[in-house]
Amino acid sequence: MARKVIIDCDPGIDDAIVLCMALFDPRLEVVAVTAVEGNVSAHQASRNVQTIIEQLDPPRLPRVGVACEIEDAPATDGTELHGADGLGNVGFRTSELAHQHPSEKIICDEVRAAEDEVTILCLGPLTNLARALKRDPDLCTMISQVVIAGGSVGVGGNITPAAEFNMYYDPVSARSVFRSAMTKTLIPLDVTREVALTFDLLEELPPETTRAGSFLRKIMPFAFRAHHQVLGQEGFRLPAAIALLSIIQPELFHTVEMAGDVELRGDLTKGATVFDRRAKMLWRPNMEVATEVDAVAATDCVVRGLTAAGQVP
Repeated sequence: MARKVIIDCDPGIDDAIVLCMALFDPRLEVVAVTAVEGNVSAHQASRNVQTIIEQLDPPRLPRVGVACEIEDAPATDGTELHGADGLGNVGFRTSELAHQHPSEKIICDEVRAAEDEVTILCLGPLTNLARALKRDPDLCTMISQVVIAGGSVGVGGNITPAAEFNMYYDPVSARSVFRSAMTKTLIPLDVTREVALTFDLLEELPPETTRAGSFLRKIMPFAFRAHHQVLGQEGFRLPAAIALLSIIQPELFHTVEMAGDVELRGDLTKGATVFDRRAKMLWRPNMEVATEVDAVAATDCVVRGLTAAGQVP
């Protein structure tokens, strides 16, 4: 039986890769894709979700949730690495959704429709999940699992020296989710930085004659160029795809139960994820945290996932 999943994302080329993998994976039933502000604006994130689904035309269409603006959001985004439109500046044409529902409403609806069966994969700021819990406080007992791509344990940040982007962008929501009673797994930078997609792997993408292959070959060259020019990296890391793999290939990961929280106000540490790592831990553990991943196997799984998507013409 396929696992029901809601993918909450701020696309982003990396999130587009995840949707390409997930929407064609027979082990998953993607019941909804909900947009959140982060890498791009709320409007652009919503538009990108619709664009990706239209471009891929998967066998089962998920519900779509639109993003709402985040109050007091920082003046930063991911457009330098993903393009002004978040999808490599390709200029896709997209139809407007006839019925627009906020992402948090879609999350509430789908969880209540399949109580204890839905896993939520959070690939961007945790705004939508925090809003869903505020809208429906009983929801935390109905969600099967929450998998979060973000934060760090011992490697510092990627948007500031202390903070990872998703936590920094909306630390209040991140803290709310961290402190909730939901079953949570965190996939932090410590693990995701171990896996990268290198330029030579482009040759293993689906052919351009398939919808997935055509889409990926349009958006991915920008990511390779941007990561080389901006960060000096050959290839780009795939935190979103690694988080997805923790759901469908959990045997690739080693996790440890930890007690974590998010800093809200520090001048230098806003958005930092803080863990009680004392010899005698005083905080109560509240999540599983991935500490190791089989990087070679994970990279192979990503390539195979994209190849499988390309088997649909």
